[in-house]
Amino acid sequence: MAIDPRHPHESFLGFWREYHMCTLTTPRPDGTPHVVAVGVTYDPEGGAKGIARVITNKNSRKVANVLAAGPEGAPVAVCQVDKGRWATLEGRATVRTDPAAVADAVARYAERYGRTPSPNPDRVVIEIALTRAMGRA
Repeated sequence: MAIDPRHPHESFLGFWREYHMCTLTTPRPDGTPHVVAVGVTYDPEGGAKGIARVITNKNSRKVANVLAAGPEGAPVAVCQVDKGRWATLEGRATVRTDPAAVADAVARYAERYGRTPSPNPDRVVIEIALTRAMGRA
């Protein structure tokens, strides 16, 4: 079921506020999918169509995959599933390293997941400018 990522219905948005681990799928340089478990936050009011954020280490494979796609970013998807409920957010991912963006993403993560991650000087944010949302929540 297609959903406007900027104006999701309340049950879809509520599902993204619950504690669920997610997957992030990024394209490897050879085009094959790289799928990993991550924590994701969803901000439908950010950007033109909403933003999803993933905090991670700058040396991770997912960051390398996004950077390898070039300055326009990589096409990615984040997904979460809970029994019969599911949600997917798709968009273009870029890597943000500025301290304000990282601090904002950490605060959003702490709010959703109920814990503040340990300090990490190598932390960056994969920021996904959303283009599509779908699900049944």
